[in-house]
Amino acid sequence: MKIAIMQPYIFPYIGYFQLINAVDKFVVYDNIQFTKKGWINRNRVLVNGKDEYFTLPLKKDSDYLNVDQRKLADTFSAEKIKLLRRFAESYKKAPEFNSVYPLVESVFNQPEENLFRFIYHSLLAVNDYLGIKTELVVSSTIPVDHGLRSQDKVMAICKALHATAYINPVGGVELYSKETFRENNIELAFLRSAPVEYTQFKNEFVPWLSIIDVMMFNPKERIQQYLQSHYSIT
Repeated sequence: MKIAIMQPYIFPYIGYFQLINAVDKFVVYDNIQFTKKGWINRNRVLVNGKDEYFTLPLKKDSDYLNVDQRKLADTFSAEKIKLLRRFAESYKKAPEFNSVYPLVESVFNQPEENLFRFIYHSLLAVNDYLGIKTELVVSSTIPVDHGLRSQDKVMAICKALHATAYINPVGGVELYSKETFRENNIELAFLRSAPVEYTQFKNEFVPWLSIIDVMMFNPKERIQQYLQSHYSIT
């Protein structure tokens, strides 16, 4: 069984979904510390031919809380209207707008204030739209010592799920010991996304935007091909 483990990100780039699609079980961390200025609650979309950030506003709270302890701001109900209006204005002429905008709208309109559950729902919605069958597993539901860190925690999760292979984005090559995984009879591999390029109106292509951008400009069949567009490094 192949597994991968990642932090939760809101409408992440296509490489995240390539990784989900490449494994049998995809573990989403909920009980890890929230990081500011990361990608957990923000991403980028195309606005007037250039990349622009969108952010889920959060209630002010301790910087040491886990992702599953953070909540959306009370202002989100008003701010999501502005966000949805921006998405609609930016992509209304995109070829797949009529299919994709309702998905985005349903995610932002879900009655959920917990940050992790909000993002988790968005991942499920995109997987369903793209036909990705991989099982998503919430990390806190796995019976391991959740005080473990880094490679030790990954190894514990792999063992608990009876994994035969662990796949990580290529950026994490230096974080893991092939020898340690080999000693535990688990194959260690890294996924490198191949360049994915498509027409974004008549603009110069802006790569690695949110999956929202990919879905707006590409039919499902083409995106399913993009999901296979990666290399495995062992």
